[in-house]
Amino acid sequence: MEPVSLAKDRRDILDQTLTDLALFAKQVCPAARVEVNTIRYEDEDGRLKVFPPSHLSEAEEEQLEEALVERCFEILEATGLFILCAVFDSRSQGGLATSD
Repeated sequence: MEPVSLAKDRRDILDQTLTDLALFAKQVCPAARVEVNTIRYEDEDGRLKVFPPSHLSEAEEEQLEEALVERCFEILEATGLFILCAVFDSRSQGGLATSD
């Protein structure tokens, strides 16, 4: 396979993986706002930011974070894609609550 073809395939896999991860985040917390970014930074392949609604309890936010961290780890093992995932605490004016 040509290098351009390999890069396109990897990009397609990344795009599909980020879409699947965003849909998973919405499945775990339907009211959350999810942002996806594919701009590479250092060793990151992509980034997912999740903003749960303010009425979510701290325990529910932790469950969301744990589910996303586990999924990101599974993705890393299966594909080699390093996707940074962060859950932001909406009660602290967008401050970072937890991260992978």
